[in-house]
Amino acid sequence: MIWDTEHETMSREDMRALQLERLKWTVNYAYENVPFYRERLDGVGLKPGHIKTLNDIENIPFTTKDDLRKYYPFGLFAAPMSKIVRIHASSGTTGKPVVAGYTRNDMEMWTEMVARIVTMAGGREGGIAQGSFGYGLFTGGFGLHYGLERVGATVVPASSGNSEKQIMLLEDFGATALISPPSYALRLAEIAGEMGKSMDRFPLRVGLFGGEGHSMGMSQEIEKTLGITDTQNYGMTEVCGPGVSGECLEKNGMHLNEDHFYPEMIDPDTGDTMGYGEAGELVLTTLTKEGIPMLRFRTKDITVLDETPCPCGRTTVRMDRVHGRSDDMLIVSGVNVFPSQIEEVLMEMAGIGPHYEIVVYKKGYLDALEIRVELVDGSLLERFRELERLSKRIEHRLHTVLGIHTKVRLMEPKSLKRFEGKAKRVIDKRDDKSYKVE
Repeated sequence: MIWDTEHETMSREDMRALQLERLKWTVNYAYENVPFYRERLDGVGLKPGHIKTLNDIENIPFTTKDDLRKYYPFGLFAAPMSKIVRIHASSGTTGKPVVAGYTRNDMEMWTEMVARIVTMAGGREGGIAQGSFGYGLFTGGFGLHYGLERVGATVVPASSGNSEKQIMLLEDFGATALISPPSYALRLAEIAGEMGKSMDRFPLRVGLFGGEGHSMGMSQEIEKTLGITDTQNYGMTEVCGPGVSGECLEKNGMHLNEDHFYPEMIDPDTGDTMGYGEAGELVLTTLTKEGIPMLRFRTKDITVLDETPCPCGRTTVRMDRVHGRSDDMLIVSGVNVFPSQIEEVLMEMAGIGPHYEIVVYKKGYLDALEIRVELVDGSLLERFRELERLSKRIEHRLHTVLGIHTKVRLMEPKSLKRFEGKAKRVIDKRDDKSYKVE
């Protein structure tokens, strides 16, 4: 089933024509209504009328998260506050939050984009969806909520936290879809087990997971543990929230709603444009946003774009799972390492669970990595030789994939911290001179 056949199955030629028409409108709209963009474009001698082809977008300077923080809170808004009906913001854990404003048209567009994502994942009228994202300034809870309602689903706005109550609601209300970060889905399954409840007693059949990336190995672990179909969706506060792209049931990449978001791939180091099929940083330009249009926003997310048709019938460009973030990339002994690479290795190893931490520390003058991962069977801690063999096997596999040596520490089951929102996997101990790894 396809939600919007006209736009989701549009020919590539027609899609490019629509994108160009909307790009011209967006550049002119931003130029006329946002002083920041007028100064940026004037600074490079570019006027809205100079946009004649889609390739001309490469002449527009990039927009970054620092720009949004610099003009906090409303400096990049294009619409007057009298037209803004909703404000959302990022968590702001590393400084001022990123603020997004939505007009009524933006809200309608957002709802439609999420309705597409929900339909791709198998969401249907009559389903019951439990929303376990936080409801507040974070875009995840409200963003998915309205799209689910649009397709006719019954929404249970459970929000985040209070995990035992979440289990009770899943069981008593008969939810068929779970909306949450992927790591929290595994946490709920773990808590259900502690409560003596098997996941096969729940009618859950699909998960719509976002808010954090997860590897194919993590996806398989979720499907095995919860007995559901795992689907991933992608979005960010800066350009909309959830609804930018999502997986269909072919699970062949996330379909990008490119009639509303124009995607580019660039080299994260040089900013040079790259082609489809190459791993690079995703850059997004909004094509219909009124509240806060974004011109060439650098997402920092590393992925691959594919414009070949999907067996599901949709013709929109698909983006691969996010391989990592250019600003989260670790450089260890001169080697670029993404946490997602480590997760992929861990998920394929027998005997260990899905919960792990990556500790970055100093070994002399160089950065080094310690990987902490829980055992499935805690009794293995008493069998030294087996424990050592498993540890060496994981270290060898990590070395093969990453090209560097890491230290693996096998932990007791349920000993690592659990998260009800986005999981914090990387712990930076580089400034802690007392931190030692045996």
